Amino acid sequence: MRRSPLVLVVASALLAAACGGGSKTAATTAATDAPTTTTTASTTTTSTTTGSTTSTVATSTTYIGAGLDPLTGKPDAEASVLNRPALVVKINNHPDAWPQSGLNQADIVFEELVEGISRFAAVFHSQDSSPVGSIRSARTSDINIMALVGKPLLAWSGGNPGVVAAVKRANLVDVGYSFHSVDGGYFRSNDRVAPHNLFADTVKLFALAKPDQGRPPAVFTFRTPTDTQPSTAKAATGVKLTFDGIQAQFGWDAASSTWQRSEALVGRAQKPQVDSKAVQVAPQNVVVMFCQYRPSPADPKSPEAQTTGTGQLWVFTGGQVIEGTWSRATVKDPLTLADSAGTPIKLTPGQTWVELPKAGKAVQIPTGTDPATVKFP
Repeated sequence: MRRSPLVLVVASALLAAACGGGSKTAATTAATDAPTTTTTASTTTTSTTTGSTTSTVATSTTYIGAGLDPLTGKPDAEASVLNRPALVVKINNHPDAWPQSGLNQADIVFEELVEGISRFAAVFHSQDSSPVGSIRSARTSDINIMALVGKPLLAWSGGNPGVVAAVKRANLVDVGYSFHSVDGGYFRSNDRVAPHNLFADTVKLFALAKPDQGRPPAVFTFRTPTDTQPSTAKAATGVKLTFDGIQAQFGWDAASSTWQRSEALVGRAQKPQVDSKAVQVAPQNVVVMFCQYRPSPADPKSPEAQTTGTGQLWVFTGGQVIEGTWSRATVKDPLTLADSAGTPIKLTPGQTWVELPKAGKAVQIPTGTDPATVKFP
């Protein structure tokens, strides 16, 4: 959410070009430059097709200015926001770090395997989070992931010498705790123990951007209101994933047109994953990219996700799942998502979670099935 003297709303002509995908969650305090254009109110209508049934949900969505966010496909306006670079924040997913701050404000969240649990690389661009965290160290997996969003800022707590060297070589701007503990707004919270208590402020982190960074490229292609799902799409209830000691689940909620997330340690009862404002994590899209993990060159005990090449793909969007293949020739190339017929897959405008499990570590929840009866892989 942004604070501004004026609140701008996209006119209906713009909304006809791109689906709004629901309203933004007002879970943290944020600030941006004041807009300079005039405004009008508008209501968007989102159509969701599941099988042969089409449901229409009307949502009143307030946007600032005009333009499409490259990472969400949603109308959003302010030039100072649209043209700023992406910010990647390494967010902790250790139980001692729950609940986190900022996961609902990120445009894209990558979930990757680290040593025994998962960790998030949260990509911010269209929204801010004050605070954001808790913040932990990076991994060599992050270098290839971050290349998808151009030349981003990286907020992290540090790493071993091999990771630090890899970050220095990467095409990014380091705004980590080691050099920007003050101007990045970093602080230690007293409501949890170290090292799970480090937070920062995305407004202050964005202020450290360099003039040559530029806005991030689009990572995904998004549907417009006139687009339909491919014939390969089928109705879906959700998906369950295992990242060694962490198990997570996304379930379709037709009322909000989102995939609501829950998680727990292995063998524990699933609980809704909520942020520090008690708002449940619920993205519009969940992209499951099955990938290999190899020992990191920086630490043989650390797994490194292989996000170049090709692999099996499940895309959960609009109450359906589309199976296919992801591909990316090199680190410098964009990510391609295609269904089993080779047709590019388009997502619902909004937030996307990208899951990076090992092969066999995710299972779909069939339509009409009680999720509790489906075992975690």
